[in-house]
Amino acid sequence: MLKALFLTMLTLALVKSQDTEETITYTQCTDGYEWDPVRQQCKDIDECDIVPDACKGGMKCVNHYGGYLCLPKTAQIIVNNEQPQQETPPAEGTSGATTGVVAASSMATSGVLPGGGFVASAAAVAGPEVQPGRNNFVIRRNPADPQRIPSNPSHRIQCAAGYEQSEHNVCQDIDECTAGTHNCRADQVCINLRGSFACQCPPGYQKRGEQCVDIDECTIPPYCHQRCVNTPGSFYCQCSPGFQLAANNYTCVDINECDASNQCAQQCYNILGSFICQCNQGYELSSDRLNCEDIDECRTSSYLCQYQCVNEPGKFSCMCPQGYQVVRSRTCQDINECETTNECREDEMCWNYHGGFRCYPRNPCQDPYILTPENRCVCPVSNAMCRELPQSIVYKYMSIRSDRSVPSDIFQIQATTIYANTINTFRIKSGNENGEFYLRQTSPVSAMLVLVKSLSGPREHIVDLEMLTVSSIGTFRTSSVLRLTIIVGPFSF
Repeated sequence: MLKALFLTMLTLALVKSQDTEETITYTQCTDGYEWDPVRQQCKDIDECDIVPDACKGGMKCVNHYGGYLCLPKTAQIIVNNEQPQQETPPAEGTSGATTGVVAASSMATSGVLPGGGFVASAAAVAGPEVQPGRNNFVIRRNPADPQRIPSNPSHRIQCAAGYEQSEHNVCQDIDECTAGTHNCRADQVCINLRGSFACQCPPGYQKRGEQCVDIDECTIPPYCHQRCVNTPGSFYCQCSPGFQLAANNYTCVDINECDASNQCAQQCYNILGSFICQCNQGYELSSDRLNCEDIDECRTSSYLCQYQCVNEPGKFSCMCPQGYQVVRSRTCQDINECETTNECREDEMCWNYHGGFRCYPRNPCQDPYILTPENRCVCPVSNAMCRELPQSIVYKYMSIRSDRSVPSDIFQIQATTIYANTINTFRIKSGNENGEFYLRQTSPVSAMLVLVKSLSGPREHIVDLEMLTVSSIGTFRTSSVLRLTIIVGPFSF
């Protein structure tokens, strides 16, 4: 029995403990109310206390349940015993408050009459009936028409300052700006408000004391992308040269001068804020940096062409003298006229040299010499005149360039017939009166003609090179001559 009683009491204690721990932490309230955890109920929010500047235009804020009203400062509060008193906020947490404000309709959140007016006092409402309205406000209604204010035009109502009676017997705002009853300065703008007006400075100005002074927008960056120009009450943006204003009148965008107004004579390259001109190859920019002038390449260097440089617009070309042709644009090469065209007779042979050609007789032998099949001129032993003359004469031709460097080996002479027990010696027999040549023996049967003085052309040299052959036992002596015709060209190429 005692055990059962103990279990019952323990169960009741646990249930009670659980009940006390379950507290309501949040309950959703309607707009204009908030949850009071102490009283466990919704309480009205005093918007006039927590909302900064809840009412504008010189109106005063009157709190009521679930909202607030904006009324003229001269409006009076009527309690339900019809005694006027100053505004008294309703007590929080009570649902039967007896205070209220006079309103002409059920628009509890604004206090605005249909037609734009306010009821200023209890005396302004005609009729004896006073009824409790929404949110415990007292509303006076006309018994003849409970939904509107009396429209008797002969009945006068009292309106607050800044309002006047309309033809519908409601208080409507006076537009002091339109009526001209404001006291704004000439440099100010009148702004109409409900029941009042305000004097403001026009856009671009700020109030300093009693005057409106211009705002220098250029000192408050970043107005303009590049340059700012302040004007009375405004400003405008400017761009640096080479830029133009974008459609937003603030940003500066680059001008592509090469597309808009190309001033370059040849090539134009756009750069940020400007442009540059360039010239084609062979031209250079003039002093105005726009036009192009031809470069006289021939004056810049004397090594462009081997012979002669000819300047042309934007380029140059090389020329060669007669007897030469241009190769690889700059070099002069001899034309072998003997292979192309020549004017030599049939009994003549053509000999090409640097810069020209010459015709020589095919049979150069002179009496008493006769031409052999080997193209030698041989003096017959049977002829008595040949005893004091060289046994044979061979005619050879060569060409050298003018001003050839010295010393230089130019021609080799060599015996064609070698006899046993003989000694060969070589000498320049004639044609070296000025000492331009030197004959150096290189072997017992050969010698090298050396140019030791520079020769300038055009010029022809005939040099007789003699090979003297003597028997080692002194039984005979003979000589052979190589008549070398050296043609010096007119140029060094």
